[in-house]
Amino acid sequence: MHFTSERLLEDGVLEREFLLGEIPGTLWTPPSAPAPLVLMAHNNGLPKADPRLVARARYTAARGYTVATIDAAGCGDRPRSAAAERARADLRRAMRAGEPVDEIFESLIGPLVDNAVPEWRTTLDALLELPGIGGPVGYSGGWTALGIRLAVAEPRIAAAGFFAGGYVPRAQREEARQVTVPLLFLLQWDDEGNPRQRALDLFDAFGSEQKTLHANLGGHTGTPWFELEDGCRFFDRHLK
Repeated sequence: MHFTSERLLEDGVLEREFLLGEIPGTLWTPPSAPAPLVLMAHNNGLPKADPRLVARARYTAARGYTVATIDAAGCGDRPRSAAAERARADLRRAMRAGEPVDEIFESLIGPLVDNAVPEWRTTLDALLELPGIGGPVGYSGGWTALGIRLAVAEPRIAAAGFFAGGYVPRAQREEARQVTVPLLFLLQWDDEGNPRQRALDLFDAFGSEQKTLHANLGGHTGTPWFELEDGCRFFDRHLK
């Protein structure tokens, strides 16, 4: 892991950009160490520098967590395949037209998850070798399909917070039954891009004995800010 830049923020959080092979990432370290680690992912296709993710990461780090994010293959500034770009365009067109999108979604998201999980696990290996970073590990993010696969494949993840998405590939909907870590599931009741009933069915499918659903009125990007505070309290219970 090679750090390419660093910046000390006003609240004492150290923000550092890194490269791990071809994987670009950002690491936020709180003033007090060692600290539990939270892996923070955004929706597939959005960059790690997205303002909403950065704001969430800085807030979480200021609450005493080390936070890390990466750009998955085909996301952010990383090269995108022509096939994935065609699938994204077809998905946007079908959603605007009110046409079925399941098969297009499967062809786009399934491969992204398959490619992203090994890179996130490699990143986790490297992060846990750094001084001042300790377990246990949490996952927080809007890329629910990735979070499900990681929670199943990676035993070091002890708790997960998902921003609910109704469109999750079939493979991850089945894998949800194998997720047993404590879970916080955030649902925007009027999300125009994610069917509400599918999100509720996904919550029901999770195998976790401790799972909590928070539903708020509003569209896709309208998650209330207080949910970030509640999310940190969730991690306080299960990671500290």
